[in-house]
Amino acid sequence: MTANRPTPEETGILEFLSICNSVYSDDAVSQSIEAQRAQYDALCARFSPPIPAGLTFADSPMRTVPTRRYRPRHVTSETLLLYLHGGGFVVGSLESHHAICAEIADFAGAELVAVDYRLAPEHCWPAQTDDGFAVLSELASSGHRIVLIGDSAGGNLAAGLAMRANQAGVSNIAGQVLIYPALGGDLTAGSYVEMSEAPGLTTADVAYYRGILQAPQDDPVAAPLKSVSVGGLPPAFITGAAFDPLRDDSRQYAARLAQAGVEVWFREEPQMVHAWLRARHMSDGAGAGFLAVCEAVRRFAAA
Repeated sequence: MTANRPTPEETGILEFLSICNSVYSDDAVSQSIEAQRAQYDALCARFSPPIPAGLTFADSPMRTVPTRRYRPRHVTSETLLLYLHGGGFVVGSLESHHAICAEIADFAGAELVAVDYRLAPEHCWPAQTDDGFAVLSELASSGHRIVLIGDSAGGNLAAGLAMRANQAGVSNIAGQVLIYPALGGDLTAGSYVEMSEAPGLTTADVAYYRGILQAPQDDPVAAPLKSVSVGGLPPAFITGAAFDPLRDDSRQYAARLAQAGVEVWFREEPQMVHAWLRARHMSDGAGAGFLAVCEAVRRFAAA
């Protein structure tokens, strides 16, 4: 950790960061895409516990987009969950968030579909949102209610899909759960300055991912904070991390939704860093945050 780096105090999250630093280097974004993906895969494998007993899953394409569908042993809701993984649009896969998806599906008692959207730089914007919307459209055509879920880059995609669904008249979106989402905030203000050197993700990293994605930052689907209007969007649960340059994206978007009359629950984890989902089994704060996420998903699925 650098001398000026803002650092949380919770023992569990500090242990998490220590392990992350041993697997994923601080300068990862300066390395080749192949090296970044190899390090990220190793990091995810380090924090991938066994999935809940009795839960089954299967891989299959939906409109040519690879997906993985999870079915818990006890299904109590007919609502479908749609998960978009994080990773800066550059890394991540069905494997990287396998245990996270399984645990959410099991807690909510609902089937979950994880999307293996195309990654940059091989595929720049709008490939990622188009893949997500193709799967969403397929699920929506079945008549099921859908809860959109995403973390980090996936939170960006989930928020954008909620907008696209609203524009397309898809009315069966039951809710959106955004976990430390990247929503197109100003890189020269607020938490992007205060937390520019935060552990796990820096403002320079965010700029790198934006640059490699090549998404127009005046497009509200790519940068939801730039939307002229957020009225009519589905209810939202948004959670941010205090030690994260993306922190104010969550704060500002929750405020905008509330001002527009959208039902929104906002939660900020005071001792958490970006990517705290992976620390859910070793950090009290991350465990509490993950429980809140799961409860929000179950609430939307059951409403």
